[in-house]
Amino acid sequence: MEGLGAYGGGKAGGAFDPITFVQRPQVILRAVCWLFSIIVFGCISSQGWQLNPTTNKEVCLYNGDANACNYGVGISVIAFLASMGFIAGEYLFEQMSSVKTRKHYVLGDMGFSGFWAFLYFVGFWYLASQWGKAPAPIGGYGVNNVQAAIAFSFFSIFTWAGCALLAFQRFRLGHDSAFATNFETDTSMPTAYPSYPGGPDDNQYQEPPFSGGGGGGGGMNQRAAGDFSAPSY
Repeated sequence: MEGLGAYGGGKAGGAFDPITFVQRPQVILRAVCWLFSIIVFGCISSQGWQLNPTTNKEVCLYNGDANACNYGVGISVIAFLASMGFIAGEYLFEQMSSVKTRKHYVLGDMGFSGFWAFLYFVGFWYLASQWGKAPAPIGGYGVNNVQAAIAFSFFSIFTWAGCALLAFQRFRLGHDSAFATNFETDTSMPTAYPSYPGGPDDNQYQEPPFSGGGGGGGGMNQRAAGDFSAPSY
């Protein structure tokens, strides 16, 4: 994790690289979520309603259930705005110097993404069940759009769940990488140090004082305890 700061982001104050930024998994998934949200609410808004010639009112093609059309459009519009917000947040994430701020962002990302994956799961089954009960539209109007909205609601479940998973991995990473001590893993540091220039070799030691030898110190060590005499003053 070299070069990474708290919660898997770059270290604050580092240079911004746009190529690296757009290649990040979080940014790619957010862009896919953004695209899918456009498809879902675009399909429903453009041809999800049909004018009933009898009542002269627009009827939702999902079995006439206006709530189904509104639900699909609602969650997709919010997903569209949220995706853009999180993409901007990914850029600002690199500039966050506070570990606590990064933690709050990651928790918010994880909670919102997981919740929106659940809403898309509900929306997929809601739209699919209502479409299965609906009569065939007059002249086959809007069939492709309605089916596309169902399909991309299903795909959005996995893209938002993927965003939540990436946020969870960030949360597990925590801020350990920001405070990791590089010297603990640096194998280039020598394990032993040579002696100073001109000094003695490692295996040569100076004879300790008062050890046995030919000098006067040897006689002092060999002197018995009983031969000790108090000094005269």
